[in-house]
Amino acid sequence: MSVDPRRSVEVGDPIEYFLEDQAYHGKTERTIAAYERVLREFERFLTEEGREPTDPREATQRECMAWIHTLRGEHAESTIATYASYLHRFYAYMTQIGAFEFNPMTLVVEEMPERIEANPTRRDVSVEGMRTFLGGISHPLERAAVLTLLKTGIRVGELCNLDCRDLRLTDPPEYASIVPPRAQLSERPDTLFVSPRPSKGAKINGEVRSASNKRQRETVVPVDEELRTELLTYLAIRPDTLSPAEPLFVDTGASWGQRLEPTTVRSFVERHARANGWHHTGGDAAENVTPHYFRHFFTTHLRDRTGDRGIVKYLRGDVADDIIDTYTHNWGDRVHEVYHDNIYLLV
Repeated sequence: MSVDPRRSVEVGDPIEYFLEDQAYHGKTERTIAAYERVLREFERFLTEEGREPTDPREATQRECMAWIHTLRGEHAESTIATYASYLHRFYAYMTQIGAFEFNPMTLVVEEMPERIEANPTRRDVSVEGMRTFLGGISHPLERAAVLTLLKTGIRVGELCNLDCRDLRLTDPPEYASIVPPRAQLSERPDTLFVSPRPSKGAKINGEVRSASNKRQRETVVPVDEELRTELLTYLAIRPDTLSPAEPLFVDTGASWGQRLEPTTVRSFVERHARANGWHHTGGDAAENVTPHYFRHFFTTHLRDRTGDRGIVKYLRGDVADDIIDTYTHNWGDRVHEVYHDNIYLLV
């Protein structure tokens, strides 16, 4: 059984649990009924097709994609978009509260045909709007963490799992004294290395991790001048830590000197989003701006600017072997140049 860490109770029927929470959040009976109709239809699809698994909590991206495919030809595009967004919100919410391990709908909605708006109610934040939002954050740690999420598209767990060796900045005397960068960055100035290795409970670089990285491949992400400046500003006040891993992002609050936790990042992002009118009680993952929303922002804006889905997939870490080979071998010519030519300015 999946466990909701907030209440330490077993989640029996995940759909029923989700619907109950939506009622607590103030959703109308009509909205809850619409969610239930769609989610039960997906559940029946898993059961009637005799698929493995037959439980929504264990469904994979492939099962979700197959269900969306069955809707084509029977429903209008707008209806398919709505059904997909309902399933996406269900998985996003259950993942956010810790009841599910991952959201299999994330890549599905991103790969749906462009004419279909996979999540019609998702908040649409412009680059100018995000620039104003970032301008309201003054703490060096919070600014550096938020800008890293916005400019790299990494997940909050991946952000917190970064060690100092995973970052190489050019000519930073304060930073160079902490720990030398890993070998993979030796020929790549101003870059960030995101590993697929860290998983919850595993000991990596001498420290047991409390969050998992969910990417499938090693990824080297460029660091532009804006992010470099913010990281150096933060590193100048970074607390010393007892961890042998030398975590890059270290708590400057109640857990002073310890690795920054995803819950802490979500907390200060929510605080700033609320102050900006972008987060409210009862809002779902499509309406509220969260660390995961920053990944969506990165994907949408960089893809629109480059027109290159392959590079965006590489940077996100969800790519196949052929794509990873292409972009790894041509990193300097393709990823680095395209990224720097197209990345949006937020400072």
